[in-house]
Amino acid sequence: MDLILCHTTADFDALGAAVGLTLLQTGAKVVLTGGAHPAVRDFLALYRDEFALIERRSVNPKQIRSLIVVDTQLRDRTGKAAEWFDLPHLEAIQVYDHHLNVESDIPATFTQIEPVGATTTLIVEQLQQGQIKLTSYQATVMALGIHVDTGSLTFEQATARDALALAWLMGQGAQARVIAEYIDPGLSPQLQSLLTEALDNLEKSTVLGYTVSWVLVKTAAFIPGLSSLASQIIEITESDALLLACVFHLGDAGEDRLIVIGRSRIENTNLNDLFQPLGGGGHSQAASLTQRTTEPANIFDQLVEQFIAQIPQPLTARELMSSPVRTIRPQTTIEEAQRILLRYGHSGLSVVNEQHQLVGIISRRDIDLALHHGFSHAPVKGYMTTNVKTIKPNTLLPEIESLMVTYDIGRLPVIEDAQLIGIVTRTDVLRQLHQDRGTRHESRQRQLPLNSSYGERYNLQPLLLNLLRDRLVPELWNLLSRASEQAEKRGWHLYLVGGAVRDLLIAGKQESRAAGKQLTLPPPPLPPPPLYLQDIDLVVDGFHRSADVGAGVELAKALQTIYPEARLDVHGSFQTAALLWHKDEVLGSLWVDIATARTEFYPYPAANPEVEASSIRQDLYRRDFTINALAVRLTPPHTGELLDFFGGLIDIEQQQIRVLHANSFIEDPTRIYRAVRFAVRLGFEIEPQTEGYIRYAIASGIYDRSLLENSKAPALQTRLKAELKYILQATYWASALQLLASLEALKCLHPTLELNEQLWKQIRLLDRWLRRFDQGKSLVHWQMRLEVLIAHLAEEYRGKVAENLQLPMDSIQRLQHLAHAHNQVVEFLSANRLKSEIVQLLRQYELRTLILIAIQSKRFIRRTIWEYLTILANIQSPLSGNDLKQLGYQPGKQYKQILDKLLAATLDGYVTNNFDAQAFLAERFPVK
Repeated sequence: MDLILCHTTADFDALGAAVGLTLLQTGAKVVLTGGAHPAVRDFLALYRDEFALIERRSVNPKQIRSLIVVDTQLRDRTGKAAEWFDLPHLEAIQVYDHHLNVESDIPATFTQIEPVGATTTLIVEQLQQGQIKLTSYQATVMALGIHVDTGSLTFEQATARDALALAWLMGQGAQARVIAEYIDPGLSPQLQSLLTEALDNLEKSTVLGYTVSWVLVKTAAFIPGLSSLASQIIEITESDALLLACVFHLGDAGEDRLIVIGRSRIENTNLNDLFQPLGGGGHSQAASLTQRTTEPANIFDQLVEQFIAQIPQPLTARELMSSPVRTIRPQTTIEEAQRILLRYGHSGLSVVNEQHQLVGIISRRDIDLALHHGFSHAPVKGYMTTNVKTIKPNTLLPEIESLMVTYDIGRLPVIEDAQLIGIVTRTDVLRQLHQDRGTRHESRQRQLPLNSSYGERYNLQPLLLNLLRDRLVPELWNLLSRASEQAEKRGWHLYLVGGAVRDLLIAGKQESRAAGKQLTLPPPPLPPPPLYLQDIDLVVDGFHRSADVGAGVELAKALQTIYPEARLDVHGSFQTAALLWHKDEVLGSLWVDIATARTEFYPYPAANPEVEASSIRQDLYRRDFTINALAVRLTPPHTGELLDFFGGLIDIEQQQIRVLHANSFIEDPTRIYRAVRFAVRLGFEIEPQTEGYIRYAIASGIYDRSLLENSKAPALQTRLKAELKYILQATYWASALQLLASLEALKCLHPTLELNEQLWKQIRLLDRWLRRFDQGKSLVHWQMRLEVLIAHLAEEYRGKVAENLQLPMDSIQRLQHLAHAHNQVVEFLSANRLKSEIVQLLRQYELRTLILIAIQSKRFIRRTIWEYLTILANIQSPLSGNDLKQLGYQPGKQYKQILDKLLAATLDGYVTNNFDAQAFLAERFPVK
């Protein structure tokens, strides 16, 4: 006999998963081990006969062959059926659950624990894969399981997998009318009475901006449906968290039964962790426990205290705000204000007086209205809002959110000592809320092993700290720690940003996948190799504490006193600094860039950006792709916090390259090449909309106009050359070049450049020739590949393109003269020539020119040049100058003439040995 066990007080998820398993395990029966929720009980009163259910008391333990447990991993949640796990003749015990981070005490032979919203989803996926047909009743009970446990896909633990499973069940005939009837059955008369009592005795407290409520009610006996009561109370009271306790006496035992239902909407609280030590459990945001005790009130008070202690310190305005604030004077014209908004992409501007005190705010809507009425030259003071709501640096995020919702405010200035020090916008708040919730939600979608450091709370801070500490070589970790200490001393925030964060997250993702999904853990794997980062970017965000734009330089100088062996370079118009180690015994060749948080503006397409002081958020926004716009905070109090305002973590998971804004490629064409480089190197795809932006930018012709209209366009010159170097010297250069060609991105070099079949053949030929004739790699191979690309252009464009890219002068001249040299060689070799004539022509050209000529020519020309390089160029005259001297020839200019003639005769076969050579000299150059 195969039995499927539901936990005590079975809910629809347990029942739905169990019913589904009866279809996968032929002949298996479902056992409700200890009662059911009221709605489940009412449902079974009508539909019980449609399912393979049996009573526990009707089971003969000796006949049990295997056990399957659903929706729990704890023995005591299976009631009296727990004793069956110890039966010696059991062949198998399987566990299916969706509660992560639970220490199971069931001796399972197989487990499937995955981060989905309902256990039923795991079973439905197997049914769908097996193409098993369901009855309407089976589909309905499983759909109820997913609906109830995911809040109809509204709970945070709900996933796309749950939605897909639910859609399939609807296609199998799940009845929406029945689902609607049992998904919200309403409160029984007993619960309605208890609701009134609970509301009368409810206690509330505002903790760090959150409303926490709790209540303990006493009843004569157990009342089913307390979870529904808890849901009603938290909605009615608009609480952020609720602990509902129900106590009833157990009679002669002298003990009470304490039942606690918990609900929480507060990020990073975990009711499952809170209740597990007392035998309870569930999800981080919804859990319950049952306890026999003589001191229910004390236990409940302790639970309330412990939950309140869990509530994390919310972010403050100081941590959320953008700083410094872009401000204007009241006399600034509407037209000028619009220009500033356009330049910086803001939706509003703060207006300050001469004492730098805030006097108003003007929004983009205000400016648009003034312009519509023709008041472009009017001062903003006539249109700005003067009754401005402000906040302090220590105002908490929940309060900020409440102010914005209550007063429909899009931006809140931060005032300290009557001075404007920052601004919090609606976008700042939404991004933070999305990051907190979205990161946790997306983390649930990953197939994480149980021993993953994500845990059920999906708090990424310990994960990132572990990755930094465990994967970086210790010396690098120490460097980051010391940098953090120096920044903290000065009251600054320090962030690790960009590629280092991306690579750490990718490394962590790969390890997580490699660990597998099964709970039956293999032997501990060998620790992963340390991650050597050669290029680290650090950003100092210190403008809320200091107006010194040289914060990055100051931090770099402080670090150099600790690491005197590092070279310090200060560069750029915005005081950025770099610490460089070259072949250091400890750190190897390391480059650490340290910059102050900044924003940038492109005065015209392909220009170098103009940079200004800003905040970490705006600093990340100026970056190229979402996967590079990630930052990890290195300083307390939120050490290890991941800043991901643009969905970079999701894009890493989905292995795609996505640009931050639509005009990114218009402003900087090198980002096209960077997109290709990252896509090929990481094995990612360029996201479709990003690809569309690339194609639009190229087709618009903006790059050609920018070169014509501006004397300098660095993004099409030096910076483009740098990107080409990265690509063409990489091992993946061929794949990257083909992707660039498919995007028509080679037109950034010249509008006529395309990677056609002929050019691709030339590039492949170049590789063959370089392998044969430059085994010592004395030539610059990436530059040779670039020269082949440029050489494919019409003769009149080659030199100009080479000059734009600022190639070395010898490269420019080679490309300028290549057409003439090519024509000369081809014309000469097209006729029958003596080998001596071939050598005399070809030896005037260097190897790089000969290779370029060869790969552009027909096969017989290539063969001739190949023969010259491999054979003819190595043939020498049988006699040397010393031989001539011994033969009686007087030293002088005639030596060169004699030896050249002798070499030509040797090449042409007239001279084959010393005897022939002496005879040739006697005839042509007799000794006088």
